[in-house]
Amino acid sequence: MLERRAAGRVPPKPHLRQRSATGEVIYEECLTRAGFEGAFSMLYHEHRPHEAKPAELGAQFTASVVVPATTLLRRHYRCGELAAGSGAAEGRTALLVNRDVTVGFLKPSREDTFYVANADGDELFFVLEGGGTLRSPFGELAFERGDYVHVPKGVLHRFLPAAGAAQAWLWLEFAGALRLPRAYRNDVGQLKMDAPYSHRDFRAPVFAGPRDDAIDTLAVKRRGTWHGYRLRGSPLDVVGWDGAVYPFVLPIAAFSPRVGQVHLPPPVHATFEAPGALVCSFVPRPLDFHPEANPVPYPHSSVDVDEVLFYANAAFSSRRGVEAGSLSHHPAGITHGPHPGAYENPTPEKWTDEVAVMLDCSAPLDPTRAALGIEDAGYHASFSA
Repeated sequence: MLERRAAGRVPPKPHLRQRSATGEVIYEECLTRAGFEGAFSMLYHEHRPHEAKPAELGAQFTASVVVPATTLLRRHYRCGELAAGSGAAEGRTALLVNRDVTVGFLKPSREDTFYVANADGDELFFVLEGGGTLRSPFGELAFERGDYVHVPKGVLHRFLPAAGAAQAWLWLEFAGALRLPRAYRNDVGQLKMDAPYSHRDFRAPVFAGPRDDAIDTLAVKRRGTWHGYRLRGSPLDVVGWDGAVYPFVLPIAAFSPRVGQVHLPPPVHATFEAPGALVCSFVPRPLDFHPEANPVPYPHSSVDVDEVLFYANAAFSSRRGVEAGSLSHHPAGITHGPHPGAYENPTPEKWTDEVAVMLDCSAPLDPTRAALGIEDAGYHASFSA
């Protein structure tokens, strides 16, 4: 039997409690996004709430050292030069940081040996290489190359990368809630018919019922610090769930791009949005088809945002020297666009096979020491070569 908690006044968020046939409270848990009317999910556990006691995590997590940019430059980082190793939790390398978002990269080589709950923000991964499974109380969520993997704030989980496969993932952590753009949804939250994807394109976890994988360590991130706990029981002893807060996968190939007779600005490729940040997807598509159009993007200066572009392949006729795993950062106010010579192509292309993830950020981004260690020092000068 399910009941709404009624002790005292109405709680500040939806909260359900489960009782057995004899009236015993089995356990309930609520994950909520925004107060009483906000999205939430319920996890129905098999046993009582899990008692936790502090646990030592050792030096498995290292703080990223931010280096404020002293010179305003267009910058290019080669993520492929970062070393592989460790699990997905402790193997993340932060590269660019501001108050709203952290941009990083990881190359995990094994399963996480503990569970993680990030209470600081939502996370979005883009799988450049590899694949695997995200395990959480909601079930098993399979992902593969070219997938976005979204893990909502506070969701307990661990990654199980596919054995024997090289892994390379872009990592984005948002201080605010990551959502689908409001322009794609109607008044009740459903995707409109002209949205660039449909509900059928998203994959949810496959629920498997209670299980125990003999892992009792939980790392919780809060205010930039990791806290370790030992659980009394398995956090996966869930008998069911319902709601709207859960991990999901969206293949970038499912994104349907807008095209036009002349060049359309990048925000038409918006895929996700968060406070201070917009995530866009560049996918294969026809180029500008007006008889007098030059299909090469025009030089421009972003006056309100820093622009980050993560390349999933090298199919960019407007840029030289980029490869799968390249990450470019163009600060607001610095003109950027095609490399010299791109406009002089005697046979303009009519189609592009480019695949990339773009991030527009309202607040300025600063690099970390790790980013400066993989920087292409000649990138800024290449625009005048």
